[in-house]
Amino acid sequence: MPNPKRRHSSSRRGKRRAHDALTTQMMIRCQNCGAYSIPHRACKECGYYKGRQVVAVRTTAVEQE
Repeated sequence: MPNPKRRHSSSRRGKRRAHDALTTQMMIRCQNCGAYSIPHRACKECGYYKGRQVVAVRTTAVEQE
């Protein structure tokens, strides 16, 4: 199998990795409860999407007290 004849420099390695950085995920506020959620997804807190409830959200015993 062929192997590299010379070592790649750190600048060449950096150029290759220039597009590998992670980006932050976009978040929007829910119009119903105000919690942050991912766009085009039902809210995890209240289950609403586009002004209507699409997912039934369970509450835990700690939240009810």
